[in-house]
Amino acid sequence: MSVLAIDAGTTGVTALIVTEEGRIESRGYEEFAQHFPQPGWVEHAPEEIWQATLAACRTALDGASATPTCVGLTNQRETAVLWDRRTLAAPRRAVVWQDRRTSGICARLREEGHEPRVSELTGLRLDPYFTATKLTWLRENDPRAWTDGVVAGTVDSYLIARLTAGARHVTDPSNASRTLLYGLASGGWEPELCELFGVPEGALPEIVPNYGEIGRTAPEAFLGLDLPITGMAGDQQAALFGQTCFSAGDVKCTYGTGSFLLVNTGDEIVRSEAGLLTTVAWQTPSGERTYALEGAIFVTGAAVQWLRDGLGLINTAPESEAVARTVPDSGGVVFVPALTGLGAPHWDPEARGTITGITRGTTRAHLVRATLEAIAFEVRDVVETMPPVAALKADGGASSNDLLMQFQADQLGIAVERPVIQETTALGAAFLAGLGSGLWSSTEQLRKTWQLDRRFEPGARDDAAYERWQGAVRRSRA
Repeated sequence: MSVLAIDAGTTGVTALIVTEEGRIESRGYEEFAQHFPQPGWVEHAPEEIWQATLAACRTALDGASATPTCVGLTNQRETAVLWDRRTLAAPRRAVVWQDRRTSGICARLREEGHEPRVSELTGLRLDPYFTATKLTWLRENDPRAWTDGVVAGTVDSYLIARLTAGARHVTDPSNASRTLLYGLASGGWEPELCELFGVPEGALPEIVPNYGEIGRTAPEAFLGLDLPITGMAGDQQAALFGQTCFSAGDVKCTYGTGSFLLVNTGDEIVRSEAGLLTTVAWQTPSGERTYALEGAIFVTGAAVQWLRDGLGLINTAPESEAVARTVPDSGGVVFVPALTGLGAPHWDPEARGTITGITRGTTRAHLVRATLEAIAFEVRDVVETMPPVAALKADGGASSNDLLMQFQADQLGIAVERPVIQETTALGAAFLAGLGSGLWSSTEQLRKTWQLDRRFEPGARDDAAYERWQGAVRRSRA
């Protein structure tokens, strides 16, 4: 027996067939286009996400020994999608979580004094990162796209609609809690917030638990398959689940397009005064919610992509490690990758990418090494705002970079543990779906599937380099 796990990320869709033993039997991957209509704007075509989903799933299924028994879904969060509930056609491109066009709306609402109440209800802050201000912008600037019959949601809701041929318009608490429209205490959409942001509550999806009976795939829409959809979660909460961080105090960091640290806080809603977000981790079918504190860093792996695609300094992302190892340090170069503003703990949407310390002797290797160091510095910025952390579980694409992982352990002064399966986001979706379908009976059974690949023990910490980093961050802001 196996699970089909769909991970609809920011730059592509991964599909995994995960066996009952927690092993990956086959995989598929398909990229989709990134659209940048203006500086600071990022959009995705929903139809392109759907076609990439079909292609990735087709490849994974072709490599499977048997048809999976259920489907799990995880997704890039906060992205605002509109689509026609009947035809499922999207009237315009989605506004992606990285998009900063709503900074003016956030500033306006902040000046009007709304932020304390919004934070009280949602555990979030007024920032372009979240979904609600994107929906506000769409209603104010593209009203023709939002006509009768058009509904709104995040990528999970859109893909569930496509998978079920429109039968289900749903989301889960982990995604809903990232919209600025969901109440942490109430566990539902807040009419007060819907009114503030100008979002019709009737256009929003029904909120369902993270696992259990969510819907069924429609064979005519999804590769001829009639399968139960039994698990779903936003990507970072799914990674927390996939890392088996089931106990309060467990911490993971996913090194993807951005980097996201989550600490499980159990059934307690913990507030942060230091720039961390309070969010729902997951909700059981019986209604119990597990919460988390999150440090959201917007650009880490995307900075390595920029070295590759924007500057042409490397040919592939994995090449960054070999290039960085050709120099003993960054030569005093510091790169602040605020390419879409700064997230936690600074929360400055006007910050911009900054490189300091360039001399005549600076080479591409110094800049590549400074980029890897920046990722570790950004994570240290967040960890220093958290309660003491015993060890950090690392996953995501950049966690395969041994140089980065060792530098991270050095900077944090704690061990960094990398699992055998680093695609923990998709694995978390598989685990949730397997729990929801009865393939696995408990989280304890899932915990036994986690296997350590490598533990990076901390060495000497370069605090002088971190001080240079902090100075460069100050220069990058506003």
